[in-house]
Amino acid sequence: MQSCKYMLASERDSLWGLTVTTIGYEEIGPNDPYPTRGHADGYYFELDKGRELNEYQLLYITEGKGLFHSRTVPQARLHEGDFFLLFPGEWHSYHPTPPHGWKKYWIGFKGRNMDDRVRAGFLSPTKPIYHVGFSDDIIRLYKSALDTAMREEAYSQQLMAGIVNHLIGMMYSLERNIELMSRSQAHVKMVNKARLRIRESLESSLTIQQVAEDLGVSYSNFRKLFKEHTGISPATYQQDLRLQRAKELLTTSEMSIKEIAYRLNFESPDYFSAKFKQKTGRKPSDLRQQ
Repeated sequence: MQSCKYMLASERDSLWGLTVTTIGYEEIGPNDPYPTRGHADGYYFELDKGRELNEYQLLYITEGKGLFHSRTVPQARLHEGDFFLLFPGEWHSYHPTPPHGWKKYWIGFKGRNMDDRVRAGFLSPTKPIYHVGFSDDIIRLYKSALDTAMREEAYSQQLMAGIVNHLIGMMYSLERNIELMSRSQAHVKMVNKARLRIRESLESSLTIQQVAEDLGVSYSNFRKLFKEHTGISPATYQQDLRLQRAKELLTTSEMSIKEIAYRLNFESPDYFSAKFKQKTGRKPSDLRQQ
C-alpha cells in the first residue's frame, strides 16, 4: 500500500525559506518486494546501488524494522519510532528487513531554512537517525501534510513548510531530551533546581559559583551541565532574567534607572544600560519615556 504526492513550488514560494517536494506513506508487508515502483524520476533506487537526492527527506517508521547506510554512516538498524533524515548530495540506501516489513511516512523538502541549520551544526549527515519513539502527534502532522498536499489549495506550500519545521523541531528536541534524561535523572533535577534558585534570587547578590557550591558540584561541571540542558550558560540565564525583571520595573514602578540597576545587582548604572541596550535594542531611558 502506498500513497504519495509530488509537489510544485513557484519562485515566490522558495522565498519562504522552505518548500515541500514530495510527501507520502507506504506499508511494506513481511517479505514484500522493495523498493516499490511508481516513483517519479530521481526518487526510485536499487538497494545495492543506492541513490543521491537533491533535497532533504525526513522519514518516520511507525511499525516494523529496517536497515540504513550512507556515505558517512555504516549500516545501522531502524526501529519503530525512529526518524531518519536524508541530505542532498549524500549517497544512501535503506530498506525494511524482510521478516518484519514496515509502515513509513516521508516528506521531502528543500530551502535555506534547512541549509542554515546544517551549517550551524544542528543537523548533520554524520547523525541521520533520531530515536524518539512512537508518537501520535508526529503521525498527525504527517497526515495533515499529506492531506494538505492532496487538496493543493492556495498557499499550501507555506502551510506544509510550517509542518516540516514542526516535525524537525520535534525530532531534534525529543531525542535531545531523551538523551538528557537517560544520562542522569539527577543532572536534570539539579539543573531545574538551579534555575528555580536563580529565578527566585534576582534581587539578591547570589552568584553562580554559590549556586554550584550549594548543589555540591564544581563550577565548571555545573556550567557544562546547565548549558547542555538549557542551551545557555547559567550566568547568561541569570543576566537575561534580571534584564527581563528590569523591563517590568521600568514600566510598572517609579524607581529610577540607577535604583533599578543596583537593586538587580548590576555593577553600575552604565553597565546596566549597556547590557539592556545590547539585549533589547533600546536604552532603559527610551523604554521609560515610552
